Amino acid sequence: MKRVMLLMVAVSFGLVGCASNPDDPNKHTKEKAAMGAAIGAIAGAVIGHQQDRSGGALRGALIGGAAGGVIGAGAGRYMDNQEAEFKRVLAEERRANQIEIERLQNENLKITMNSEVSFAYNSAQLTPAFHSSLDKVADILTRYPRTTIKITGHTDSRGSAEYNQQLSVQRAQAVGWYLSDRGVDSRRVVTDGRGEMQPRATNESEAGRQLNRRVEMLIVPDSDIQ
Repeated sequence: MKRVMLLMVAVSFGLVGCASNPDDPNKHTKEKAAMGAAIGAIAGAVIGHQQDRSGGALRGALIGGAAGGVIGAGAGRYMDNQEAEFKRVLAEERRANQIEIERLQNENLKITMNSEVSFAYNSAQLTPAFHSSLDKVADILTRYPRTTIKITGHTDSRGSAEYNQQLSVQRAQAVGWYLSDRGVDSRRVVTDGRGEMQPRATNESEAGRQLNRRVEMLIVPDSDIQ
């Protein structure tokens, strides 16, 4: 079994090392593929060792690594393409600091919308000027249906905690309803509010409070994308 463990470690490090170039434009896809291959290799090695101790571990590692790599690359490529479209279509909003787009380690995409431009003051009513931006988001989401959209509202600390919690939920719901009205399947959309509980800057300054007033959209790929 010790030889099997050494084999598993060697295969895993070899596969992950293939995706280490930081300048590669397909870095996310390759990292996901390498991670999937490593996990598949380990699982395959264990199964192969249990079934055939005379060489099954190596065969299992190679087969499992190939299968895991294909599955990981599928999700990574899917989210790479979606991220590129969001960044291209929302380039103007990003330059104006109205929308931020971030790729997370687990292939999720996070879109942060500045509440100063998306909602009227102290209101859950979307501003008409922001409709065109949400239309762009909805269009891309409908063309990439293999994701779940988790929408969370946030506020600054001014006002009561109860009021801020309610406002954050209502703003998240407003975004969710708008996306559904524009063709995004409502079964894919989950809304929630965090009120003032998760600030990303100090509430002691106006600049900090402005950063805290936001709606975040987490786009999570399905686990079975290939």
